[in-house]
Amino acid sequence: DPKNADQEDFDRRRYVELKHGRVAMLAVVGYLTTYAGVRFPGAEDIPAGFAALPALPGMVWAQMIATWAMMEAANRDSTGLGEFQGDFRNGALDFGWDKLSDEAKMTKRSIELNNGRAAQMGITGLMVHELMGNVKDILPLAH
Repeated sequence: DPKNADQEDFDRRRYVELKHGRVAMLAVVGYLTTYAGVRFPGAEDIPAGFAALPALPGMVWAQMIATWAMMEAANRDSTGLGEFQGDFRNGALDFGWDKLSDEAKMTKRSIELNNGRAAQMGITGLMVHELMGNVKDILPLAH
């Protein structure tokens, strides 16, 4: 019940939602890119979608797991300068954030949150359609 949640619990849940949204945005882009036929050099024979999972060599799995672990360790507010959970600027990158008004910052944060929510639904829909066998009906570039 959101009315009975404390602020710390709400902030943690909001951070988890933001993190999942960011991952989902990357997932949608990756899914659509591979279905369009774009591959890294040397991976031209790797299929798209769920068929890629058993086709990946063991070393690629090891590299992915190591990358995920390093990202989890590095993506923290190590400086204490973050304005909110999920603010990973760490004093290095700004892109004009500090010049925005508080209202503009909240607008941009809401946009990112909503885009993440849409991406979570989008990647779920793409995976469901692939498992149903009709992903080619919704993605004209699929092969």
